[in-house]
Amino acid sequence: MSEKRHILFATCARGVEAVLAEELRALGASDVREARAGVSFRGDLTAAYRACLWSRTASRILLSLAIVDAGSVDALYEGVRALPWEDHVPVDGTLAVDFASDPNPAFRNTMFGAQKVKDAVVDRLRDTFGRRPSVDPASPDVRINVRIRSLRATVSIDLAGDALHRRGYREAGVQAVAPLKESLAAAMLLLAGWRDIAAAGGALVDPMCGSGTLLIEGAWIAGDVAPGLLRPRFGFTGWLGHDSDAWDDLIVEADDRAEAGLAALPPIAGSDSQASAVELATSNIARAGLKGRVSVERLPIERASAPEGAACGLVAANPPYGERVGERSEVGALYGMLGARLREAFPGWRSAVLTDDDSLAAAVGVVPEETYRLFNGTIPVRLDVADVPVPGVVDETAGAAAFANRLRKDWRHLSKWARREGVTVWRVYDADLPDYAVSVDVYDCEDGVRRAVVAEYEAPRDVDPVKASVRLQEAVAAVPEVLGMSPAEVRLKVRRRQRGEAAQYERIAHTSRFLTVREGDARLLVNLDDYLDTGLFPDHRTTRRMVGELAEGRSLCNLFCYTGAVTVAAALAGAVATTSVDLSKTYLEWAGRNLELNGLGEPAHRLVRADATKWLAQAAADPSGPRFGVVFLDPPSFSSSNAMEGTLDIQRDHAGMIRDAAMLLEPDGVLVFSTNLRKFRLDVAALGDLRIEDVSAATIPPDFARHPRIHRCYLIRR
Repeated sequence: MSEKRHILFATCARGVEAVLAEELRALGASDVREARAGVSFRGDLTAAYRACLWSRTASRILLSLAIVDAGSVDALYEGVRALPWEDHVPVDGTLAVDFASDPNPAFRNTMFGAQKVKDAVVDRLRDTFGRRPSVDPASPDVRINVRIRSLRATVSIDLAGDALHRRGYREAGVQAVAPLKESLAAAMLLLAGWRDIAAAGGALVDPMCGSGTLLIEGAWIAGDVAPGLLRPRFGFTGWLGHDSDAWDDLIVEADDRAEAGLAALPPIAGSDSQASAVELATSNIARAGLKGRVSVERLPIERASAPEGAACGLVAANPPYGERVGERSEVGALYGMLGARLREAFPGWRSAVLTDDDSLAAAVGVVPEETYRLFNGTIPVRLDVADVPVPGVVDETAGAAAFANRLRKDWRHLSKWARREGVTVWRVYDADLPDYAVSVDVYDCEDGVRRAVVAEYEAPRDVDPVKASVRLQEAVAAVPEVLGMSPAEVRLKVRRRQRGEAAQYERIAHTSRFLTVREGDARLLVNLDDYLDTGLFPDHRTTRRMVGELAEGRSLCNLFCYTGAVTVAAALAGAVATTSVDLSKTYLEWAGRNLELNGLGEPAHRLVRADATKWLAQAAADPSGPRFGVVFLDPPSFSSSNAMEGTLDIQRDHAGMIRDAAMLLEPDGVLVFSTNLRKFRLDVAALGDLRIEDVSAATIPPDFARHPRIHRCYLIRR
């Protein structure tokens, strides 16, 4: 039976056709031709079985029975009914029909089309045997596939039965968030050249392993394990044309190959920051027969490293895409951290990163050698394959040289000023060259280690993301060399224009690693890893000192207090009492730690967790409430936090907030209002009865003098 040649079609995700075609040729298929979302080929039944068992990237293997007229419902019914279904479907068994069609007025929907095909099959069998098979859409003995194009229907037997990406190592009902399909994971690894890397002894690392799909698929590729070996059943096992002897021979061969291949498996290791993911991956790895051969541990991305003894290999990752509103900045910074870790811990390795967004891909900062456009389910994605640069051997372009020279010039000038003034956190570069739209902030911490944060500004839509990625990589490579620091101490972050929850407050990692810096007499905690901003705004350095001077001998109210740096400055300058208000539990705790670090605490220095906008309105309306010598008001430009009522738009809302804040002042008190909205315009007409002094220019530190609109600042009195 297996000698007869069949017309076959292997379906796959869009973008994977070339990989699948190469697979099928290697499996002995003939007349292999790529099509949209699949590959046609010819072969005997053994070749069809081999594709079911060994294809890592196919979704289904369809064996064509006939092409029939589908110009009308009746034509399709008669064409299907004329086929010898008694040779294919057991009369006492079960069947299901998968139906798809190009736009066709004859078929209202897929359910209607499937119903007509089912009727034709069971009517023929009833006429032949006097009884008919049942319908089982979940697990039928035979699954029939009908696809209509140009009024012609291709009728096939689905030899897979269930989608081939279901390998059998996932526990039913237990699923990771947004899992990567096994077939796409395999395609990703094959496109990255993992088979050759593994053959040369290279390791595989996934630093965001989730449920372990990339690790398992990588181990099976390297270990010559057939991806269908664990599946409990295939669609052909209930088909009357099944050749069990041919299938049994293939299984024996696959078992022998797996035993030999797994004995020489290269190092394969994964990590994830979430304990639940590590637990799920460990369970899947065990079910895949890889316990003791593939290792997984709980680690944040910034601590991912190569397996012991592995000098080279492939780092493959499928980071989260950030589909929900407000997640893009958070996810962009995560991609930046991934790129930083690649450069730090995996120089000279190959990398393969899957993402759904060109700007996220650019945030990695590693220039791709190849970019493949694929689909993860219905989501268009791109796979970037690259060689991670080795420090000191990356070719320097004219632009890179210009950036390094400008950074060196800024460093020579500003580092002298910083040493003279005792400034430990400052900006050395701020998009001074249009092609290198990044900022570079220096952190000279108490532990004696110099660190830098490189923040990429989102490029305009007309900028080529590949060129932007190249420039970002050049910038990141130049920073440690020019600033005389370890590449491991450079952090990369990405800022994006968006309307939503204040981006600086979003968590992007979970290191909880705090460092101490000094600002005048103050000691302040910063975190360079976990948030888009670090806990200390360097452009407010002069503003903090000014607030401290104004608050000497007086009380301070710090609204939207963030990490309390202004509160600490005022308290150390002699404020008799402070009240700091913020909605975030995380940042209030941070503010409390900053106060404690400087020997300051309650009852003189009170922390209030509340929506500052609502708290301000209520306090202003209460004539018997506390009044302050100084009020510091520095709201986010826009916020729509789930915990607050409504939204905050500082351009729209600032006049009302300023009037409320002024109501909290003692008779001779002063309100310091600050905003980082670059296009901010003060509504002077709405505030005509208040005395307003624009002190913006006086509060811009020398390291921000190149961009004087970094913030606006006003002193306001009643």
